[in-house]
Amino acid sequence: MYNLKKRQKIRTGLLLITFFLFPAVFYYFSPVIIIQATINGVVCGSFIMFTLMFLASLFFGRAYCGWLCPAAGCQEAIFPVVNRRITKGNFLKWVFWVPWIAAIAYLAIKGGGYHKVDFFYFTSHGLSIGNIQALLVYYAVLLLLIVLPAFTLGKRAFCHKLCWMAEFMILGRTVRNLGKWPSLQLHVYPDKCISCHRCTDVCPMSLDVENMVETGVAEHSECILCGSCIDSCNKQAIQFAFQSATSSKG
Repeated sequence: MYNLKKRQKIRTGLLLITFFLFPAVFYYFSPVIIIQATINGVVCGSFIMFTLMFLASLFFGRAYCGWLCPAAGCQEAIFPVVNRRITKGNFLKWVFWVPWIAAIAYLAIKGGGYHKVDFFYFTSHGLSIGNIQALLVYYAVLLLLIVLPAFTLGKRAFCHKLCWMAEFMILGRTVRNLGKWPSLQLHVYPDKCISCHRCTDVCPMSLDVENMVETGVAEHSECILCGSCIDSCNKQAIQFAFQSATSSKG
């Protein structure tokens, strides 16, 4: 296990803080609340948060997943117990996401669109957990969708297979790549790589980072720009850069 550098300590600390706050902000990431709000013609907190994720990804990719996501904090806390890599099954989350988005669009059109903006919709004084029922729902989601997959399938299994938020950022990255405007990227230097496997070993998303460096193709839809590969490389073969996706190697 490689020693955490300062940047990774900060990142881990941020993820743990957001995880500790998860019960209070749970509804602002809910795939169910947005449906209930849409039926009533309300733009709720989760609608706004998902929109912000998409917009942020146009310039910062999936950095949210690597630095601020509460579910990520829970999953990475499990790494010392289960650190099994996941390399297949990333399409599964789309199987759930596409019908979900289609249902939201259908309900919005059927109801005549949105008529009101209420960021705190369905919360209690802005907090998600206002009663015992809400607390039970929170723990059920946490256990069944985040904790159990991490223990049984491998690290960040929720991100790979079940997350309903990652797709907004993946689509944002796709739009960004088509537009070819500068954004936060990994910049790689294949000539500096000594094939030590460190970058691949520490990647929380189980990516074959070493192969990405050697081929000079640093863009990947599952990359969360956490910087773990950068901080594990003693040869500085990987760096952050604000650039277009077409400029991926040195």
